[in-house]
Amino acid sequence: MTLDRIAPALFVLLWSTGWIVAKYASPHADPLTFLSLRFTLAAALFTVITFASRALWPTTRAGWGHAILSGVFLHGIYLGGVWWAISRGVPSSVSGLIAALQPLLTALAAPLIVGERLTGPQKLGVVLGFAGLSVAILPRLVALDAAMLQLALVPLLVNVFAMASVTAGTIYQKRYLQEGDLRAIAALQYVGGFLVVTPLALLIEPLRIDWNLEFALAMGWSVFGLSLVSIMLLLYLIRRGQVSRAASLTYLVPPAVAIESWFLFGEALTVPMIIGTLIVVIGVWLTNRKTRVIA
Repeated sequence: MTLDRIAPALFVLLWSTGWIVAKYASPHADPLTFLSLRFTLAAALFTVITFASRALWPTTRAGWGHAILSGVFLHGIYLGGVWWAISRGVPSSVSGLIAALQPLLTALAAPLIVGERLTGPQKLGVVLGFAGLSVAILPRLVALDAAMLQLALVPLLVNVFAMASVTAGTIYQKRYLQEGDLRAIAALQYVGGFLVVTPLALLIEPLRIDWNLEFALAMGWSVFGLSLVSIMLLLYLIRRGQVSRAASLTYLVPPAVAIESWFLFGEALTVPMIIGTLIVVIGVWLTNRKTRVIA
């Protein structure tokens, strides 16, 4: 079994745990403070890996700048915005729905920016993915009262901006970082993320951290499981395939989070969630399948 075959499923499984870690870690640290330390450790880890493996760093200032700027989009604005929004009351289901708009936005932007063209089945897959995700999450959106929506208006807008940022980062990565060693690029991307969240944490947070076992476990998984393994898989998928195909995998993340939350925290797994998940799987398959060229 090749990495090309297992990488998408493994990425979805690992990436979906980010929402679990956010929920697990929130009582023990402020969100931007947590991310500041996470990005510092991740950048240090990838720097050690890069030097130990004798991987090559970018050879031009532009290469360094592209790697750091992509990290600003992919890590700093995206994760910082999502974690802050959830900590300010945006329900995880709503945040997941906003994040799931990324493939649709990416599919619309990719033809204009990087020249990718979606086939008919891929377009259908994008539509099905969004429809399935709507079926899975819409009942939860309807359950929100007006007061809660009004209270979370600013965090909701921040969450939307974060989704747009990861879309921009994915396309930017595809356009400017097709060459170069992924280990060195990842180290610089975490520097970019650090440059965003740390000043904000110093400005708006009391830098609260509870140094206990729960915090250590959350940080350990965030650095090794998410920042190391899952990010390397994402960069690999972006480089190996179409931008829209890599982005479409995010359709599977919210249903995966729902299943994990049901298993770990006892949250209800509803019939709409199950039906929506099945539709999502079909949509992702259509968007990611390789079309056969007929001579």
